[in-house]
Amino acid sequence: MRIFFKKISLFSLVVLGLVGFIFLSSFTQIQDLKDKAKLYDQTIEKLKQENLLLEKQIYYLKNEPAYQEKILRDKTGLVRKGEVPIKITPYSE
Repeated sequence: MRIFFKKISLFSLVVLGLVGFIFLSSFTQIQDLKDKAKLYDQTIEKLKQENLLLEKQIYYLKNEPAYQEKILRDKTGLVRKGEVPIKITPYSE
């Protein structure tokens, strides 16, 4: 009878150990997934803010002639009639 109880208690310990191991590995996987979800949420928030800025820029490009002119001047170097373009280069020895 004692041997029977020893076998049952050993079996119980092994089963508890396996259940604990499975629970622990599942718990760590859940934590990893939560961390990834948090990073994705932060990335989504940054992209939403960037999207708002781009939407504003599109609005101004479509509707504001002064902004259109500024962008053209900055990107292409266009000047008005009578203006003299000045190019500043960094000094190097």
